[in-house]
Amino acid sequence: MKSKKQLWIIIGIVALNSIGMSIVLPLLPFIVGKYLSAGQVVVGMSALLSVFAACTFFAAPALGALSDRYGRKNILIVSLLGSVAGYILFGIGGALWILFLGRIIDGLTAGNISTLFAYVSDSTEPKQRAKWFGYIGSAMGIGKLGGPALGGLLGGIDIALPFYVTAGLIFISGLAVYFLLPESLPPEKRTKQVTFSSFNTFSHFAAIFSLKEVKLLLLLGILFYAGLGIFQFNFIIFLKDIYQWGPAVIGTMLTLVGICDMVTRALLLPWLLKQFTEKNIGIAGLVGFGIGLALIAASALIPSVTMISMAIICIISGSGLFEPTYNGKLSQSINESQQGKLQGVNQSMQSANNVLIPVGAAAIYLYSPAILYVAATFILLLAVIMYYKFIPQTIPAQQANS
Repeated sequence: MKSKKQLWIIIGIVALNSIGMSIVLPLLPFIVGKYLSAGQVVVGMSALLSVFAACTFFAAPALGALSDRYGRKNILIVSLLGSVAGYILFGIGGALWILFLGRIIDGLTAGNISTLFAYVSDSTEPKQRAKWFGYIGSAMGIGKLGGPALGGLLGGIDIALPFYVTAGLIFISGLAVYFLLPESLPPEKRTKQVTFSSFNTFSHFAAIFSLKEVKLLLLLGILFYAGLGIFQFNFIIFLKDIYQWGPAVIGTMLTLVGICDMVTRALLLPWLLKQFTEKNIGIAGLVGFGIGLALIAASALIPSVTMISMAIICIISGSGLFEPTYNGKLSQSINESQQGKLQGVNQSMQSANNVLIPVGAAAIYLYSPAILYVAATFILLLAVIMYYKFIPQTIPAQQANS
């Protein structure tokens, strides 16, 4: 493994970005509410989220491929500066189209997560990646704990202030990348040229999905993120509707979610990696996740605080064990010169998930919350079967077509 110092810098950058993005979350309805009537705010927020996700879907694979050619550091700086510009525009505001412009700029430069994952893949031995991906997930969880509360306090001073603070934190991240982070991909390991197809999202999908083992892993990821999306986009509404909990109780529960996530990824996962294979840990994580979803389905019929608490522990711990080991195995499936393209396609697929899953899940939820979580449980069951039967213990690194 290369120097651990640069990896801890990456962890710090992720934590800083997570805090910044979490700061602005409580203020989004109020910013949008300045330009739309109360009944239209939810539509405006959905449109902003969809525009960002759509831009990310098309941009992430291209940015990943460009990082394979020009290096991770350069693309990471561009991505962070795009986020800075996007949040400054939100702070300036003045018209709804300016908010959309900010989201579009941020979405079109949204290659920071995929580039960071490619950087970690460049900088670690294959067997160490799951552990470091777990640390990244834990760093993301830091923002979920204190960010929203800080955002509420700053927003009480000035509604635009949290957006400027977030822009400042992300700008500091960019400075850290420029001055402290060495390039992880040496010139001899980079792709040799950039062509028109480098900017074609679907050509990257075709290249990556042409590799059988990589395709199977990505399909496994689709199943997992579908289940995760159903949980994330409906759970707060579920607690409000079924348990009649208010903001204070739900906020406390979400804080516990963040703590559980950090403990699983930062402490439990590294210990388990010393005892078991990544595949066995991943399967155990999926099983735990599925049990948690089944408990939510049961609690929709028989509300129980104990049952819903156990469901949260199973889901957060299960996803915390599966996701880093999945990303680790995914990174091992392709060589260094194509890591950016692979991670870009993976991020693009998650953006598509963020557009499609909430719509489908909302329709089923309106019919029956229990049926929604039963469906999610079966999705996870399919993922367990697929991982057990079709994903080998070790996948040799492959070369995607450029």
